[in-house]
Amino acid sequence: MRKIIAIYLLCFVSMSSFAVTDTDNPQVVKFPSGKLTLGGELFLPEGKGPFPVVLYNHGSAPKMKNSIASAAIGPEFAKNGWGFFMPYRRGQGLSEDQGPYIIDEINSARWTGWGKAAKKLVELHQTDHLSDQMAALEWLKKQSFVDAGRIATAGNSFGGIQVVLGVEKATYCAGVNATGAAQSWEDSEGLQNVMKQAVANANSPIFFFQAENDYNLAPTKVLSAQMKKHGKIAEVKIYPPFGSSAKEGHSLPWAGVHIWFDDTLAFINKHCANPNA
Repeated sequence: MRKIIAIYLLCFVSMSSFAVTDTDNPQVVKFPSGKLTLGGELFLPEGKGPFPVVLYNHGSAPKMKNSIASAAIGPEFAKNGWGFFMPYRRGQGLSEDQGPYIIDEINSARWTGWGKAAKKLVELHQTDHLSDQMAALEWLKKQSFVDAGRIATAGNSFGGIQVVLGVEKATYCAGVNATGAAQSWEDSEGLQNVMKQAVANANSPIFFFQAENDYNLAPTKVLSAQMKKHGKIAEVKIYPPFGSSAKEGHSLPWAGVHIWFDDTLAFINKHCANPNA
């Protein structure tokens, strides 16, 4: 099991004297989201910073399964000079005891019809889960080891939905949407409309990527076209099939980091350049 160093921090705690010597293993941090106390995994480059940071929005996997993604992605950013922070939204991972699991809430709504379930999915993404993302962003901005003007956001699957909503709500230097809404797009016109509105109002450029054999490529194609229509910056990369099924294609963000990482790093370095460099 990978080593996790438990360092519990609140939003007012400074890490100005903290120096990292192990970029492969995260610190576990605590931060407030309203009345809740959420947990997250933080990877930092060696040194004291301040560092640019990627706020990573995880997918819908239960319990600690999203740590597979952070373990695969976080060290790569840290080794390339970027901090990587994956906050767990309520009901999942390190925040499992801070609210219901989003999939359980959606499934409960499904008993009264798929329409109610699709509505619940949109509602939760726009309220509780977006609030948790914004709380994580505010926590990051207050940390002395963070270059607050160079915070990007990225995420996969449900986390990709959060990227799109996040760049409308806040000003990140860049966003990376990996496989966002690929499984839920076709069944939720409401989600489509919310995401199309969000990218039309985006405060940040977005890099969209998927594997060719992901469940549905429409989110990437439609949302990137919508951004360009509204004069926003969007880049797209559809990678060759990853594995032999839609499920494996959807796993590209955490199982195929070596395939997309260089493109993603180039995108965020371009749009999050240090003005003092």
